[in-house]
Amino acid sequence: MEGSLVQKLGDKSITKDQLLEKVKHNYDLIPELLSGISSLKPTIRYGCGKILMDLSEEKPEKLYPYMDFFINLLESKYRILTWNAIIIIANLTKIDKEHKFDSIFEKYYSFLDNEYMVTVVNVVGNSGKIALAKPHLTQRITNKLLTVENITTTPHLSEECKRVITEHAIKSFDMFFPQIEQKDRVISFVKKHLNSSRKTLRTESENFLKKWGESV
Repeated sequence: MEGSLVQKLGDKSITKDQLLEKVKHNYDLIPELLSGISSLKPTIRYGCGKILMDLSEEKPEKLYPYMDFFINLLESKYRILTWNAIIIIANLTKIDKEHKFDSIFEKYYSFLDNEYMVTVVNVVGNSGKIALAKPHLTQRITNKLLTVENITTTPHLSEECKRVITEHAIKSFDMFFPQIEQKDRVISFVKKHLNSSRKTLRTESENFLKKWGESV
């Protein structure tokens, strides 16, 4: 099932960067990467995931025909592949002519309730690019991001993790703030974290308010 190039990735006779370059010279190799996602070998599985993620950023139009594959990958039993899918889908929204993301909006944002910080951060951190690609979803995305302060802690998501997530939410808001209608709600959200115990969150909040505080 796994083609020769993907096998070489598994035995480390080719690097991820080298394989990415080969794919960029021959996009007919993309299905080989997709099949590599189901490999039992972690090196192949995660190597292919990383290459597809990089490709989605550089050449989203080449992966868009496979968007349904990545939507299904959200349900992977492997967290890293779910993270890959979250990022790839966000990268594909800029050319989502068929509005496939719109139809899975709630599914995508259901990962805000995930027990693992990295999963939540990937959704939050990629929300800015989604809002820029799909301005008509701005208010819905804003409403979702404003809920992160209510996330329940878990053994894999502490109060400090919540502060990390909040920091990423503010960075995302910064990307599309001019599009937001209820700017005062976002400003109020950011102000709550000016005295955070997390230094980088305090700094992010201060910088955001210096930049946008007068916009309300």
